[in-house]
Amino acid sequence: MMTAALDALSAALGQALAARGWMLATAESCTGGWIAEAVTATAGSSGWFDRGFVTYSNEAKMDMLGVSPATLAVHGAVSEQTVREMAAGALARSRAQVAVAVSGVAGPGGGSTEKPVGMVCLAWARRGAAPQAVTMHFGGDREAVRRQTVEHALRELIRFAG
Repeated sequence: MMTAALDALSAALGQALAARGWMLATAESCTGGWIAEAVTATAGSSGWFDRGFVTYSNEAKMDMLGVSPATLAVHGAVSEQTVREMAAGALARSRAQVAVAVSGVAGPGGGSTEKPVGMVCLAWARRGAAPQAVTMHFGGDREAVRRQTVEHALRELIRFAG
């Protein structure tokens, strides 16, 4: 699952976080812990990675991250509103200064007209600031959607921590 690109992104993220003395937390749905896997594959990541939450079900999002049932009912699991709450919850339940959250439709099934396969919502949060979110549309099969999500999450984390 790891590639040279993921290794390089993780190493760059580690350098950016270590330079600030920051820790990272992840809150993942469609990637199933792949972001945490990518960062922990980097030697020395214990100095800048605090913890990861794999919250695949709505119940896990509510129980582990404090996502509001109303947010899930109104906007659904794959929404910018939900990933903002996931990222904020990861910060609140960790000692990290920065967090990333992802939720999406990786496929091959499960998509709809409103939320097609390949649609992924991502959010980044930093202590003391409002979470930022974006919706991306990635192509390819399930693995390709998940890999692109991990790569995008890491690239933006580097920018966010810089």
